[in-house]
Amino acid sequence: MNLSSILIVTEPYHMDKCITQLNSLPGVSVHFSDIESARIIAIQEAESINAEVDGLKRIKTLPLVLFAEMVYHYFENDNEVQVQMPADLDEIQGLSFTL
Repeated sequence: MNLSSILIVTEPYHMDKCITQLNSLPGVSVHFSDIESARIIAIQEAESINAEVDGLKRIKTLPLVLFAEMVYHYFENDNEVQVQMPADLDEIQGLSFTL
């Protein structure tokens, strides 16, 4: 099982709709939100690393999501090996993003 914590940023006036969209995704549940900063913390459970990355990609494509990034990752008994960051998640490598 893989667990990841994902930071999501949206517009404050879209917070409720964004939380509803996130909670409707398989394996995703919102655990914290702050309307002043428009930040949401979601936990994602996935069967494998690839499923976890696919879930993050799905979150990043939601129409109300301005920014989403994995900030914590835990896995146990996963035999998949990733030798590098998937290209579509590494597209802004070298840029810094400050919230």
